[in-house]
Amino acid sequence: MRIFLTGATGFIGSRILPELLAAGHEVLGLARSEDGARALAEAGVRVHRGSLEDLASMRSGAEEADAIIHTAFDHDFSRFVENCEKDRKVISAFGEVLKGSSRPLLITSGTGIGIPDEGGIGLESVVNFNHPNPRIASEQAGQVLLEQGINVSVMRLPQVHDTSRQGLITSWIAIARTQGKVAFVGEGANRWPAAHVGDVARLYALAITRSEPGARYHAVAEEGVPARAIAQVLADGLDLPLVSLSRHEMQDYFGWLAMLASEDMPASSARTREITGWVPTGPDLLTDLKAMNYAANPL
Repeated sequence: MRIFLTGATGFIGSRILPELLAAGHEVLGLARSEDGARALAEAGVRVHRGSLEDLASMRSGAEEADAIIHTAFDHDFSRFVENCEKDRKVISAFGEVLKGSSRPLLITSGTGIGIPDEGGIGLESVVNFNHPNPRIASEQAGQVLLEQGINVSVMRLPQVHDTSRQGLITSWIAIARTQGKVAFVGEGANRWPAAHVGDVARLYALAITRSEPGARYHAVAEEGVPARAIAQVLADGLDLPLVSLSRHEMQDYFGWLAMLASEDMPASSARTREITGWVPTGPDLLTDLKAMNYAANPL
């Protein structure tokens, strides 16, 4: 297949790229900058210049492809809600091109949206549009397209990590540096799921090959890592004090991240593994955090 890969030069997309090429696919990679375009060309990828803000460029990329993997996202979390709405518009633009065809679109979301209202573990079979994560906008947009007969599936991500980046934990580290301490909420018993970026990339490649309309995949290697355990490793690595905050205090410390800092968000990938044969093999989250060179990653 010729696959239009958005986010092709990003943290996850750049790992998906070699997986697709190794599987024999042709890749049309989205590049926003000259440097990005050069990197893709050197990798033997056909370059498509554009950006998330330029919906015409998103539509033209989709028109050239047999399938789309959409991983690009604006990670300015100070404008998180606005950026999630931007993603809704991009997904809708893809739908305009794909309408009337069976070409698959694989979009990206978060595992929290699989957690029921009453709490518990996140499941692929659950779609909770009441979850506080604004990323619900992506799944809402995907659901609209699915109901129009478009072949949409969803990859839900946990904290995706290696020794340089770790999802929302990367922002937690930046906050800790600014605040001069590493904080968690209450007893820190709330859990965040995680997976190594290499494992996540392999699952994207498996999912686009399956091209199952309406499928939801959980790229989860660890169902839930306690916030207290994460905070302890960060405190050791940053050489900062470790403190517990009350819910009343967490807003001043976490800022925009407060909406998720105390959320218990465990997630299962049992169904995903069953239908794809995916077996994560990468390092776990705490191993990568312990191996991180904090002095070389000032963020």
